[in-house]
Amino acid sequence: MQELKDRIVKEGKVLPGNIIKVDGFLNHRIDTVLMDHIAEEFGKHFNMDEVTLLLTAEASGIALATVCAHHFGKPLVFAKKAKSDNIEGGLYRSDIFSYTYKKKVTLIAAKEWISSDDKILIIDDFMANGEAMRGLIDIVNSAGAELVGVGCAVEKGFQGGGDRLRAAGVNIKSLAIIDSCEPGNIVFRED
Repeated sequence: MQELKDRIVKEGKVLPGNIIKVDGFLNHRIDTVLMDHIAEEFGKHFNMDEVTLLLTAEASGIALATVCAHHFGKPLVFAKKAKSDNIEGGLYRSDIFSYTYKKKVTLIAAKEWISSDDKILIIDDFMANGEAMRGLIDIVNSAGAELVGVGCAVEKGFQGGGDRLRAAGVNIKSLAIIDSCEPGNIVFRED
């Protein structure tokens, strides 16, 4: 998606540790018009008529997934990273290692909101090692639901998470795959 790539080049920053900072438009300060364009792009790749539920992980994926859910008139569930007192009943759980926080976290989602009848599209803003995606796929599988695919705005291709999911047969669409980066030079994978 050229519009997204242009914004990454213009406004993104490469920080030490291969951190790509895009919080000025994607995951802290939110450009909702860009988010809607991202939703439209996902609609070109995935059959949104068959999707019954969108799923994402707390916290930075929520904004993009919410815009996508609104755009297509679909419900959205986000997996939490901590159990709160307002979650009742059974839970789906998946342990992952967070690249951003450099620690193990447990993704949880209430069983009441995901059923075996669901056809789920996972949406997230960013993928590095693919751990959050793997955890969300674990939740889909635990529910006995069908995974339609994974839509990701930005993928750090050089960290291999997306490639591992593709090799496992996951239908994944990343709109901007970064193959290498250093300050002042971000190289995208060709479509």
